[in-house]
Amino acid sequence: LFSDARGFDPQTAESTFRIAASDYLDPLFLPMLVAQIKSQAPMCRIEIHPLSPDSDYHSHLSLGHVDLVIGNWLKPPEDLHMARLFGDEAVSLVNIDHPAVRRGWDAATWLAAEHIAPTPTHPGARGIVEQMLDELGLQRNITARCAHFSLIPDIVASSLLVLTTGRQYCERFVGRLPVRVLECPVPLPRLMYYQLWHERTHSSSSARWLRERTKSVAASLRPAPGKSQSQ
Repeated sequence: LFSDARGFDPQTAESTFRIAASDYLDPLFLPMLVAQIKSQAPMCRIEIHPLSPDSDYHSHLSLGHVDLVIGNWLKPPEDLHMARLFGDEAVSLVNIDHPAVRRGWDAATWLAAEHIAPTPTHPGARGIVEQMLDELGLQRNITARCAHFSLIPDIVASSLLVLTTGRQYCERFVGRLPVRVLECPVPLPRLMYYQLWHERTHSSSSARWLRERTKSVAASLRPAPGKSQSQ
């Protein structure tokens, strides 16, 4: 996608949109984004690429291999354009038989529990929760890691492992799996989700249209203030 002085008509355009996204987004996010794009731009093609541990999204954006990167960062890279999509409360997802469901937990109990964490998005990187805990001078007990974030809720449902991530993600599995969402006893900041893009597509009318669709879907999935999706 490059600057298009003629503008972008979604009804007639035949563009290809390439999006790199983490699978720890709300499970409904990408399906709804694809549906909205295909509904409004029926002749456009869509490619969803993983934001995997070995992906160099800076290079992919600068070379035009992807048009947009969607994920969450404690401190987004300053050399890329960005827009915040939404913020979410950090909570823990556990099996309904986890001792913390009955007894509750304090910070020490939570830190000592067995945690499962996603593989970081690039080599040598610290996970978002680890970065937050680093700033508090704390360390949790990670005994399992999984590169496929979408599998982690099922792993949690069949074990006593603890997953800590956004409430919006966790609550999609309540009622579908034998899991419970618990408040995190450590005061973690909100998880912030962004879309990132390179200067090469900043003025492109088709790229702007894609970013607006992404923003629209993110806004539609946000629960009303003070209301959780499991209520």
